[in-house]
Amino acid sequence: MTQYIFRFGGGVSDGDDSVRGNKNLLGGKGANLDGMASIGLPVPPGFTITTEMCTAYYANGQSFPDSVRAEVAGGIAHIESVTGKSFGDAANPLLVSVRSGARVSMPGMMDTVLNLGLNDATVDGLTATSGDARFAWDSYRRFIQMYADVVLQLDHGAFEEALEIAKEDQGYYLDTDLTADDLKALVSEYKALVEAEWGKPFPQDVAEQLWGAVGAVFGSWESERAKVYRRLNNIPSDWGTAVNVQAMVFGNMGETSATGVAFTRDPATGENAYYGEYLINAQGEDVVAGIRTPQYLTTAARERAGAKPLSMEEAMPEVYAELARVFGILESHYRDMQDIEFTVERGTLWMLQTRSGKRTAKAALKIAVDMTAEGLISEEEAVLRVDPMVLDQLLHPTLDPQAPRDVLTKGLPASPGAASGKIVFDADTAEQFAQMGEAVILVRVETSPEDIHGMHAAKGILTARGGMTSHAAVVARGMGRPCVSGAGGIAIDAREKILRTGGRSFGEGDVITLDGSTGEVMAGLVPTLQPELVGDFGTLMVWADKARRMKVRSNAETPQDAKTARDFGAEGIGLCRTEHMFFDAARITAVRQMILADSETGRRAALDKLLPEQRSDFSAIFEVMAGLPVTIRLLDPPLHEFLPHQESEFAEVAEAAGVGIELLKQRANELHEFNPMLGHRGCRLGVTFPEIYEMQARAIFEAACSQSEAPVPES
Repeated sequence: MTQYIFRFGGGVSDGDDSVRGNKNLLGGKGANLDGMASIGLPVPPGFTITTEMCTAYYANGQSFPDSVRAEVAGGIAHIESVTGKSFGDAANPLLVSVRSGARVSMPGMMDTVLNLGLNDATVDGLTATSGDARFAWDSYRRFIQMYADVVLQLDHGAFEEALEIAKEDQGYYLDTDLTADDLKALVSEYKALVEAEWGKPFPQDVAEQLWGAVGAVFGSWESERAKVYRRLNNIPSDWGTAVNVQAMVFGNMGETSATGVAFTRDPATGENAYYGEYLINAQGEDVVAGIRTPQYLTTAARERAGAKPLSMEEAMPEVYAELARVFGILESHYRDMQDIEFTVERGTLWMLQTRSGKRTAKAALKIAVDMTAEGLISEEEAVLRVDPMVLDQLLHPTLDPQAPRDVLTKGLPASPGAASGKIVFDADTAEQFAQMGEAVILVRVETSPEDIHGMHAAKGILTARGGMTSHAAVVARGMGRPCVSGAGGIAIDAREKILRTGGRSFGEGDVITLDGSTGEVMAGLVPTLQPELVGDFGTLMVWADKARRMKVRSNAETPQDAKTARDFGAEGIGLCRTEHMFFDAARITAVRQMILADSETGRRAALDKLLPEQRSDFSAIFEVMAGLPVTIRLLDPPLHEFLPHQESEFAEVAEAAGVGIELLKQRANELHEFNPMLGHRGCRLGVTFPEIYEMQARAIFEAACSQSEAPVPES
């Protein structure tokens, strides 16, 4: 019989070596939870329902076999035996979290339920065992709100509105200002909302709660936002997700408790320095959702930002020291920068997750090069650690530091890089503008997983709320998009489509610029500079050169393109498309005269004008390539592409070419190709007009003869 449940924590670990660390089976989170537990780190006990069960769940009409229900009962018994608590017990209740865990990280794409196991009886037991009524009722309030959203799929906004009204009625600003009595009343209101919207009372049976949450997490694998994310990141739909059920530990048990997200190195720059945020008296969702503004993990980061609230290093020095020790263990064990979630419950540190952290292209290079110097990985591993596609991010312009900047406000530098574009206030508009060729900046109060398609379409992302580990920041870094988050100096009216800051207003379509490396937001478009192959990039490319077995050529058809290719190490030109050389404004008239000529004599006269231009192009390209091979594709485009298409253009072109408008229209119509892939391309343009290739061949030969170092032209 297939085993679908694997336990971890409390000295227990199911499965043999083929299971341990198997992300395909346990998912990324489950494999890493088991891994952390196996090396002695403080991990709350739990169990993983495998990705194979997710596949079977959908194959069986979204239902669970009895054998799995029995295995889950055994998993709950394991957690009970380690914690000494009982699931559903009114006197000493066990609460669990239910989280997704796909093979690869999909931040914010799937669902989580916390504090599961609370009901009208167990909330009193939690009050008694914790000695804190406010904590117990706050946990119950959170659970109902999350369960109603994730499992029952009720309107999340209705619960948020009830919470805000409860605070306003008492004159409170923060959720933490609510008292136990306030929260007890809010729970009653929440339950009434559930019954009114769902048609049934909030479920009190903890087993029903558990299976509802497990089904919802599996169900979120097929949510629209998850499908979009999978499509954008080439993740197969049949991989499925695992589900992790784990004993709850609480960061919201007062001033000695906290929750946080951290990276063992800076994911934006790659600097070997701890990076992260935490919140005292909070649960993990508060950090990533941007509900409260988090505090810095380290004193150095707090001082750089000029922030006043104490860092974790200052407020909880003993726990911070233990966390730093864990950072070292995890990096040595996994030999990579780690993205970590942790909770502190009354002074005790618990590790909730670790995974290889998402990072910018710049950070990926620095981390790979630094870890090689530290002896953690080899040069070959360093090269393989850097996704070739992310290197493209380093080949794009950055803001010119000498250019004037009209700085509107400053937020957190959540994802480096720079982008300019037109303001849009929702994901759908961002996608529509991008499809029309417009560069856009997506501006939101805070992003959510439903915004994923707009974030992909945008050139940059700006949010008014959220920290360095918010949804916007994490997703933007993964996509290579510049992001400024937590820009508290801006006010966004999404309904009226207006951004206000410093007494100024900007509407949809107005251009702004983001600098994701500094957090600055600027009015208008700021000029940029081109990147260079230096530093860690250059080092990694040297290592790549040692290992590679093939040579690399570039596409280039101008001397500037050729120089850029050589600067980045290209060993020749693999494709020089000569049709791109003819669209230059200074040459297009001669090209049109050639096309419009009704005899070979007329065509040759026009080609004589183009010969010196072609010779000059090839001479410059050959000079840059200095004896390296250059593969040239002779002219073969659909000729109608060189002629005007709009009525307003015909008069101007006819005058420049010295022909009548009607002749120009007639010729354009004759040359139009219904399917350009079957037009002249069926026999090559030079077969019909051999004099064109004569001119191009002569230009190539004469240019080659003019070089001191013989080039290697190919065709």
